[in-house]
Amino acid sequence: MDESRRAHDETPKSTGSPTSHHVHSVNHLSDQRLLGCALATVVVFMMGEVAVGLSAHSLTLLADAGHMLTDAGALALSIWVIRLGLRPVSAQWTFGFKRAEILSAATNGITLLLISAVVGTEAILRLVRPQHVQGPAMVIVAVVGIGVNVLATLFVSRANQSSLNIKGVMGHLLTDLWAFVGTLVAGLLIVTTGYRRADPIASLLVVVLMVRTSWSLLKDSGRVLLEAAPPGIDLAEVRDHFLSVEHVIGVHDLHAWVVMTSLPALSAHVVIDDECFGNGLAPTILDQLQSCLAGHFDLRHSTFQLEPDEHAGHEDTSH
Repeated sequence: MDESRRAHDETPKSTGSPTSHHVHSVNHLSDQRLLGCALATVVVFMMGEVAVGLSAHSLTLLADAGHMLTDAGALALSIWVIRLGLRPVSAQWTFGFKRAEILSAATNGITLLLISAVVGTEAILRLVRPQHVQGPAMVIVAVVGIGVNVLATLFVSRANQSSLNIKGVMGHLLTDLWAFVGTLVAGLLIVTTGYRRADPIASLLVVVLMVRTSWSLLKDSGRVLLEAAPPGIDLAEVRDHFLSVEHVIGVHDLHAWVVMTSLPALSAHVVIDDECFGNGLAPTILDQLQSCLAGHFDLRHSTFQLEPDEHAGHEDTSH
């Protein structure tokens, strides 16, 4: 007497078509090319920045280079994750590897947090004992770095911004852009006033930006990994909408989560009048429930179990 329905299509009768699959693949290939261009830009500049930072004894430049390294790693990881996402589903991996984007975002967040701890510690030590820093070198590298980050950001901004994977990369690049602005200001202060502590102070500002970006990535990826309800989905409101459907007398085991950033999902046990199983109304109720989700909550991937009232006594309530 139980009846289930799973709606997989993002758009009616088009998701699985050859044309839509081709467009989906082309979009991913375009994203890979854009990320690849950004990666090449970042790596070339990062190598030069490390060399100048060591010769100029600038912690700010080395901090920026460390952040650029995480940018490069984030870009490389993002490209790999996109390729993983293109792999077909299987009996073991029923959603494929699309959730790898969430792991990528979490990895980026953890990496940023670790680097910020190292740079922050060194910056505090240099605040206590300032070191000689070559201000002109900082200014030159900062100006070039701003241009490089703007170029890399433009590449990434043309990729799919709905993906948490891409958002993680964009967060890295924007943070670096502001970091180079801080480096430029610190370099100008050193050149004009000789105030050497401007370098570690600018480094601490970079650390603050790193921690902020890290927290955002870890919070968003953590919500997905811990299967929190999608943002904007109020389960109490969803329940009320279901109960307003004719012949629905109860809703339990209502769950909503995010498989990946573009795929929110919902499941529920829906208790309906007993006669609906005999008079053929059950399919109509399923259609109404699905239309309710798509129309009011823009949620199209769902699983419903229709059951009579007495079925609740046969279920495990521990979950």
